[in-house]
Order: sequence, then structure tokens, then C-alpha cells
Amino acid sequence: MTAEKVDLGRRLFYDERLSGNQTFSCATCHQQPLAFTDGSPRAMGSTGAIHARSTMSLANVAYNASLGWADPSLTSLEVQMAVPMFNEHPIELGLKGRETEVVARFEPDAHRFRAAFPADPNPVTLPNIVKAIAAFERTMLSGDSPLDRYLYRDDKRAMPPAALRGMTLFFSDRLRCGECHASFNLSGPVFVESPVKQVAANIDALFHNTALYDVDGLGSYPARDRGLLEKTGKPSDMGRFRAPTLRNIAVTAPYMHDGSIPTLDAAVMHYAAGGKASPFRSSRIKGFEITSEEKADLLMFLESLTDTSFLTNPSLAMPEDMARQAKTSRRRLNEHGEAAVGRQ
Repeated sequence: MTAEKVDLGRRLFYDERLSGNQTFSCATCHQQPLAFTDGSPRAMGSTGAIHARSTMSLANVAYNASLGWADPSLTSLEVQMAVPMFNEHPIELGLKGRETEVVARFEPDAHRFRAAFPADPNPVTLPNIVKAIAAFERTMLSGDSPLDRYLYRDDKRAMPPAALRGMTLFFSDRLRCGECHASFNLSGPVFVESPVKQVAANIDALFHNTALYDVDGLGSYPARDRGLLEKTGKPSDMGRFRAPTLRNIAVTAPYMHDGSIPTLDAAVMHYAAGGKASPFRSSRIKGFEITSEEKADLLMFLESLTDTSFLTNPSLAMPEDMARQAKTSRRRLNEHGEAAVGRQ
């Protein structure tokens, strides 16, 4: 982690040259005002292919014990990045078979690569692109929500009474939300550097079947995405997905791995009902009774997880010179289109 490496990674994160057809960047799906999600039920790749899953937030992503929705092998940002770069079913960034061409596009920026990787005689490489983007992603730190200020900075005015009541409900034995959405990231187990090397959390603590589907009366999920089962081959892993962070949850609708629940209100009611009857349903999903007043308090607590400074932090945004260039390109494109219409 160096300032030069982070700066390069930030620029690469927002650069559309990193997709095969030069139409998408990492930021196309990971948009800062939406906590680095995209607001769509299911993500779309650079060729227009619709994915089975929604875009996950990158808030505090450096601490995730596992990355992605349902792949326990993805335990580092560098390893995970191969998925959007090279995935073909469906295509995301679409780099497969075009690696040399894509890397060559960044030769004009060789001075930035040399600053980021001074010991590398030929720094403009795909591995260095991956390392730089990962360095930038590790700076995506969210810790200034009203809940953070209340808990860690002794700001007792940060949380209104309704949000405090909602917090009590969230962690109560009746609702048990905190059993899956645990840790400071409200996402289940996290990995933190310490003098004693920590081991990644076990699968049972990371992945859960929330009884979202029962397409055959036997607890099956739709064939397009059956969760952890597709990686492990174990029938008991049907429909198991990672609990995402609840930080900034109010701006990341729609919800669940496939965006099938449109609102926070609907998400609460899904868990209150206990989901579908399914033999694969997590033992943590039991349903609960909740009054309309309690639900309002719980939603107020979830709203208190919004970190406005994270959503507007200029150091995480597209660099100003790139933003100006993009704006100019869009204006020229619009002018060209208007002129073409005028000639018809």
C-alpha cells in the first residue's frame, strides 16, 4: 500500500479501457453514491448480459473473510478480481483472450505504473493492474454512520430514540438479526490483521439459506443460481449465500443475492415470515412477530447505518481530470448525435 499505488488503482477503477469493448469500468457496477453497488436487481456486464446476482457493496471490503456471494475460495481482493475480468458465463469486463490488447491501452500511463511499482522494470502488466485496484479498494472504509458515532465516539445525539429501540430489536433474541449480520461490518465474520494469524471463518458462519425460494416443494432454488451448492456440490448447500454488509443498506436496494426483494420493509417482512418452508432453511431463520411500531423502529436503525461521508468522500470518487474528460466526451458525443439528426 503506497499513495502512488492507491492513486493508480483509483484511476484504473474508473477507466473503461479495462473492459474488452471499452464501455465498462469497475465503477459502472460499483457506484459511490450507492455504496459502490449499482441499484439494479441483477448486474449487467459490458456486453449486455444479465447476471444471476446483484452487485455487492464494497464498503470495508478489505475486511471480508470471503468475497462474492457464494464462493469460499475467494478470500483476497486480488483473487476475486479474476471473476469480473475473465468470467464468460456471463461476460463481465470481458478480458478473456484480450489481455495483451487491454494492457497495451495503458502504455501511455506508464509513468503512473512506474511510480506505483518502482522496482518493476516493466510495470504495465495485468498483475500490477490487479494489485493497484485492490490497493484502492482497501481504502474504501466506511465508519462514520450515526451508529458509529453513537457507539465509538460517545455522540449520544447521533441516534434518535426510535433508532435505539430498533437497535435493541435487531440484536434481540426474538429477531436475531445480529446472528448473521455480526461484527463491526454487520456482515458476519471479518478478517483482521493481528499478531496471531487468524483463520478465515468457517462456512457455516459465512453462508446462509434464508429460505428465499422453494421452486419444487423440496427447497430448491432456481436453476440459474443455487448458491454455495454450485461450488461444493453438497446438497445441503442449496441456496446458501453470504450475508452482505448492512452498512449503507438504505441506499443499496433492491435486496438479496438476486435483487428479488425491492425494499427494506419487504426484507423485514420476509424474515418475519420465516421465508419459505424449506428443509435447507438456516436454523437462524425462524420468523418472528413484529408490530408496525417496532418495524418502524427497526427501519430507523437500518437507516442509521448510512455513512454519508463514505458516499461522498472525494478521495474515493473519479479523479477530477478523468471526470472532466468524461464530461467533455459525453458532450461531444451528444453534439455529434444532434448534428446527425439535423442532417436527416
